[in-house]
Amino acid sequence: MYNVFELDNGLRVVVENIDYVNSVSVGLWIKNGSRNEEKYDNGISHFIEHMLFKGTTDRTALEIAESIEDVGGQINAFTGKEATCFYVKVLDSHLDLAVDVLADMLFNSKFLSEDIEKEKGVIIEEINMSEDLPEDVLSDLHSKAMWGEDSISLPILGNANTIKSFNREQLLDYIGSHYIPENSVISIAGRVDLKNVEKLVEKYFKDWHGKNKIITDYSFPKFLSNHLLKKKDIEQLHVSLGIQGVKGGSDDIYPLLLLNNIYGGGASSILFQKIREEKGLCYSVYSYLTSFNNNGAVIVYTGLNAKYVYDVISRIKEELKLFSKNGVKADKLKKSKEQLKGNYILGMESVSSRMFNNGKSLLFNNKLNTPKGIIKKIDEIDEDTIERVMKNTFCKGIVNSAFVGGNIDTKIVENLLDKAVKPFQGSKTTLI
Repeated sequence: MYNVFELDNGLRVVVENIDYVNSVSVGLWIKNGSRNEEKYDNGISHFIEHMLFKGTTDRTALEIAESIEDVGGQINAFTGKEATCFYVKVLDSHLDLAVDVLADMLFNSKFLSEDIEKEKGVIIEEINMSEDLPEDVLSDLHSKAMWGEDSISLPILGNANTIKSFNREQLLDYIGSHYIPENSVISIAGRVDLKNVEKLVEKYFKDWHGKNKIITDYSFPKFLSNHLLKKKDIEQLHVSLGIQGVKGGSDDIYPLLLLNNIYGGGASSILFQKIREEKGLCYSVYSYLTSFNNNGAVIVYTGLNAKYVYDVISRIKEELKLFSKNGVKADKLKKSKEQLKGNYILGMESVSSRMFNNGKSLLFNNKLNTPKGIIKKIDEIDEDTIERVMKNTFCKGIVNSAFVGGNIDTKIVENLLDKAVKPFQGSKTTLI
């Protein structure tokens, strides 16, 4: 059973009662991430996420953690491109405590100057660790290739220079303008009393008001045709290839998920079977969806020995062409719909998954995508829908790419892109 309501200050709340469990998950969602930032303050959303765990007027950093962990619960947070989420999972008898802790962190965090300076070092180390992970480097590089100068391409962690520049006044001003009830959702899922939850949220959040409010409104980024290479002294070459996807919130996401599962979503997919199992050209090859407000992409990833790069990308393109041409037959469509439903249902069996699904849905689409509704949408996928979505995505071919690794020089990359990746005249290759 669901209950969706809105406080007078604009805060939206979604509650799902699941009476056969003994736990509850509470998420405070803010429609703010690295996409809301500029180059000069890139990383500030992630920095603020860290600072909200550093102590309040009522609790030290240790007491924040202990208050939840001492009752067997879990507390954590994440920052993404478009949202920040602080969440707690506890036994249903400790729901009041969970809401209290989240409200305390949001409204009463101290942001002491010494804690800010200390956290700068922690986050710069996190950035350095990310730079040691070629997959992370590749992801940020491909964002630049796909979205260019649009803020959607900014890295979530920021960079060392922006992190060093942050001060207390800047952080508090950013919270006051971006962390506002109009940009936020509270999502609660688990064993709850729907009427009591409404009173509980009202108690802790009714007086929440921002200053110099900035209501989140995202741009319409173009899906660009760029190919970027970053040299890194590592054994493997890591490759990311971009195909046009669909925007977040679109019903076309379900047929596209189905198509992606067939093409590169698992061990039975075309890419895995043709490139790894039959040819043995690489260990890892798969595709996945990334969807944002107003645009999205299908990403093909592979990690391989650089000497096989031409063979692998040529095979990826060949299989993509065949897949786009042949489509999905009726028997395969039926099986793939069952696979998609199974994956979805299994992924929704925890209260945390329900909380994340409901919170994200209400935050970005201002409506709920219930399991029953999503299953219905999957069941309604037919061959005409598949053909239309295929035409708008996979049929357009590989549009952009990124490469991270050593043992490959600019001339080889230029030649490779011209023959294996470059879909349009005028595409450019950049050596970073």
